[in-house]
Amino acid sequence: MSLEINQNQPREEPEDNPSPYLTALGQFQSIAQRLALPEATSEKLKFAQRELIVNFPVTMDNGTTNMFTGYRVQHNLARGPGKGGIRFHPDVNLDEIKALSMWMTWKCALIGLPFGGAKGGIRVDPKLLSPTELERLTRRYAIEIKDFIGPEVDIPAPDVGTNEQVMGWIMDEISRDRGYSIPGVVTGKPVSIGGTVGRREATGQGLSIIAREAMKSRTLVPTKTSVVIQGFGNVGMHSAHHLTELGCKIIAVSDSSGGVFNQNGLNMEQIFQFKDSRGRFQDYKLNCETITNKEILGLQSDILVPAALESQITKTNASSIKAKMVIEGANGPTTPEADLILNDKGILVIPDILANAGGVTVSYFEWVQDIQRHFWGREEVNENLDRFLTKAFQEVANTAKSDKTDFRTASYLLSVQRVVQAMKDRGN
Repeated sequence: MSLEINQNQPREEPEDNPSPYLTALGQFQSIAQRLALPEATSEKLKFAQRELIVNFPVTMDNGTTNMFTGYRVQHNLARGPGKGGIRFHPDVNLDEIKALSMWMTWKCALIGLPFGGAKGGIRVDPKLLSPTELERLTRRYAIEIKDFIGPEVDIPAPDVGTNEQVMGWIMDEISRDRGYSIPGVVTGKPVSIGGTVGRREATGQGLSIIAREAMKSRTLVPTKTSVVIQGFGNVGMHSAHHLTELGCKIIAVSDSSGGVFNQNGLNMEQIFQFKDSRGRFQDYKLNCETITNKEILGLQSDILVPAALESQITKTNASSIKAKMVIEGANGPTTPEADLILNDKGILVIPDILANAGGVTVSYFEWVQDIQRHFWGREEVNENLDRFLTKAFQEVANTAKSDKTDFRTASYLLSVQRVVQAMKDRGN
């Protein structure tokens, strides 16, 4: 299968929809000013420590050769090795990866993990590749970045468009290059080669833990709480599953084709079965209305979970948000301008660096198990995930209360201060 794609075509951004990096930078700069950080420290944290761009050929099944562009960015490593996913998506670019790596720095610090922030990706639509093409692409990318990743250097994980199998190929390729098995070079890999139970659903499960604590803080009863989920990939699907287990009523969900809505609650068992068969919501007709991805954001609900991509809630549509709280399943789904509007409306926003931190937390557990060669059971993984995230939520809630600020600002105050302290302690 031949893949024709302009690798160097930048993604266009609407005027009200700033680049992810500008969003991340704006969030940091507001905190840097609030903390009165020294200019030298602030300047260091505005830039990534390392930005790697690789252009490499891949032989397609029909014998042609296509060029692809990949990235790996390490934002800050003061607290430990880099940690962050690898995404395969046609819109991947350096700007996006820089933003995601910065968010990973704050996320790891907020949860108390001994990692810095990193991120990677390839500009490609994996849906257009055959399994053998995908494997060749992955293995070649792994070789291109091999000198910059490792258990003590930078540990990739799955992200948008990648999965356990992709991580397995990367682990195998790096192990072959080094001459011995290195399970800790990636996380989110199959359990058979050093992965951990619970990693696949960890981000969605973690979001449900944060949602549980957020509902407690607003005296919402789960069985009387309605939820809207934009995006039904790994994060959205597992969030829906665990929120349903809590007793919440899922009234709308969407994927890239559109969404479905039922004010009285969707039959989630049917929804899960439909998605397991690789169905698209534009074709789902069982006891529901069809809506667009734009319309789903404006539905009346108790909780809105944007779990798609960046910059979904902007200054243009923020005033139409009717949820009582927004719990960010995706990275950077809300722009700074939209944040101000949501705060003025009294909507509680649980930021991505807290809400979707379950994945990196269980990745940390996997990394620890790989290093120790001692593996945990599901109960131990779940108990530790709950403990880490509940503690982080309470720290953020307490900071928001004491500083009389919103949850995003409180989260950044905690995380940036922890990174700055690590830099000081290292003499940076």
